[in-house]
Amino acid sequence: MTKFTILGCGSSLGSPWITNYWGKLNRKNKLNIRTRCSAHIKKGDLSVIIDTSPDIKKQILENKIKNIDYVLYTHEHADQTSGIFELRPFFWKNKKPINIYADKRCLKVLKDKYDYCFYGGGGYTPIIKGNVTKNNFILKKKNSRIKFKSFLIKHGSIKASAYIFEKIAYLSDCNGIDKKNFKDLLNLKYLVIDCLKINAHSSHFNLDQAIRISLMLSPKITILTNLHTDLDYNFLKKILPKNIIPAYDGITLNV
Repeated sequence: MTKFTILGCGSSLGSPWITNYWGKLNRKNKLNIRTRCSAHIKKGDLSVIIDTSPDIKKQILENKIKNIDYVLYTHEHADQTSGIFELRPFFWKNKKPINIYADKRCLKVLKDKYDYCFYGGGGYTPIIKGNVTKNNFILKKKNSRIKFKSFLIKHGSIKASAYIFEKIAYLSDCNGIDKKNFKDLLNLKYLVIDCLKINAHSSHFNLDQAIRISLMLSPKITILTNLHTDLDYNFLKKILPKNIIPAYDGITLNV
């Protein structure tokens, strides 16, 4: 069995914001407390993180994640990557650099921005090893292995990586999918997809667009993530079709 957990489902500032701004969210509902987007995949001994958000330490502790073997990155924006330095204790625990995967452009940005994590220096030891993501690849540990498919999706002025594994698709930041990739996304068990706001946005799907994509791709269940402060949990539950649900921090899928 594969256990997939959405560690954080909030937009770039999470909710509430650092200024205690809640927007249209009901602050009495704990499911409206959202950290930045990261996810965790667990299969047997294999433990994989998708993105290291600024909240990754809190997310790992609250979800009792004991080890990290690999990290996949969707793209280089701060709300997906700035927790990268928190990987140090897992480097110490495993006594070897952690393999991270990203597309070629994203990996270059990460190496430039977080050079000390890759190369050390100034008293730091390298803690991670960079790998360019292939269209199809396998991550494994002991007898556990997961096959991944990856392709690029539009995220405003840049490209982000989508990941498909174990009949789950994870598209956390995007506003466009190339038609040639639709065949890989059809009829999955779970589609986790960006749904930033009610109004249109230049680099994210909004609510209407996310619903339309779900209808086109026909997954068993669609889960909306990257939720901004105008998308209250109970509001979404009331208006969405039964097979489309809003994410919340810690929601877990067993496949």
